[in-house]
This record gives sequence, structure tokens and C-alpha cells, in this order.
Amino acid sequence: MITNVTSPNYGPRKSEEGKAPKIDMLVIHYTGMMPTIRARDWLCDPASQVSAHYLLGEDGTTWRMVSEKDRAWHAGVGYWRGCRDINSRSIGVELSNPGHDYGYRDFPEAQIESLIGLAQDIFTRHPIPAHNVVAHSDIATDRKIDPGERFPWARLGEAGVGLWPEFSTPVEPAALLNDAPLVALSEIGYDTKRQAIRTVVSAFQRRFRSACFDGELDEETKMRVAQVNSLVAASCSSA
Repeated sequence: MITNVTSPNYGPRKSEEGKAPKIDMLVIHYTGMMPTIRARDWLCDPASQVSAHYLLGEDGTTWRMVSEKDRAWHAGVGYWRGCRDINSRSIGVELSNPGHDYGYRDFPEAQIESLIGLAQDIFTRHPIPAHNVVAHSDIATDRKIDPGERFPWARLGEAGVGLWPEFSTPVEPAALLNDAPLVALSEIGYDTKRQAIRTVVSAFQRRFRSACFDGELDEETKMRVAQVNSLVAASCSSA
């Protein structure tokens, strides 16, 4: 069940080169504040200048705050796969969680179940490929770290929401791109030209190697970059 709580913080989606706006991204955030009702009020406050299409409480309660046809203000300055106006082509979902500054904790199962169900429902309306289901930290590597290393990306991947490689499976040598991890990170979608490489690597690790997100391109991280890049290539070819 979804409850409507309308936020005034939205606008029209912007088109690119005269084309009709397309919705092909799902961006997942955490609120970074508690309780949930405070986050809900903030996302509905005109003074905040922020919003999201959906907010999910820790108990799984789901609020629709901005219509999917409209441009919510959730992504800010970002980049993914050549696009910088993320808000115009994405659906933004906020998960209630205190965040790293206020007692970061695991995301409850009820909340994740609601997220999976919501995402699957969104996919029936919008052609969002698996490689465009992203963390806020993926698109804003220099500014954001949410939803963070505790977020269960593997659980979502099992449900068909986003990408999650089987990391125990060896990568074909050709997929290693001649040991060019920065090229692979760029092909995955990250901004490797304008952002510091350490922050890009850390964002990748926080998403795909949550036990270590020190920003170092060690051999384990390089292997995982190659594995994810291989999966993205397959996702793009089938999109």
C-alpha cells in the first residue's frame, strides 16, 4: 500500500536535444535523519528544496511524494553514463535511516521487501536497465556516501533489482581490459574525468566491496571492477 503525501518540491522533467524526457534510472538514497516523520516533513518543506518520488519507512511504510511523471529534486549535481541531469531521467527513492552521522544501521527486512516490490512495480512502467539502478554515492562520488556499505545490494540483485555479480566466478581474461580499471569504471558509469579517482574507487567499493572502501585500486578491487564491467556490458547488450 502506498500513501500519497505530496511535496511541493518538483518541476517538469527536462528533455535532451528536443527529445521527450525518458525515465531510465532508479536512484536509491538514505534520509540521514530520524525519525522517519521528520524526514518526511523535510522532503515536503518548500524551504528544503529537496524531495524524492518515494520515501520508505523502516517498517516498510511507503509514501509517494512526487508523481513519477515529474522531476523530483533528489540527485543534485551528479553524473552517470554521460548524463549530468540525473533528476530529469530518474526515479528517486529515499530510505529512512539515521545515516553515518547519526547512528548508521542495517536496513530492516520489511523496508527492503517494500523497496524490492516498489522497484519491480516501477519497472513495469519505465524501461530501467539493471545497470542504471544506482546508489546516490555512485552518481555523486565526491559528495555522497548513501545508502552506504550496509545496504544489501546482493539481496536486491537476487530479486532482479540492479546488478550483482557472482564474485566467486573467475573473469575471462578478455574482460580485464588489459588491466585498465579506470576505463572499466568509466564504462560502468562513473565519472573518471572530473572526479578524484580515489573517491570514484571508494564509491565503487562501497557498492560492490563493502568490507573495504579505502579508495585503493588493489588487485581484489580491480578484479571486481572487471567482473562488474562484464556484467554491465551484458546488460547493455540486452537493453
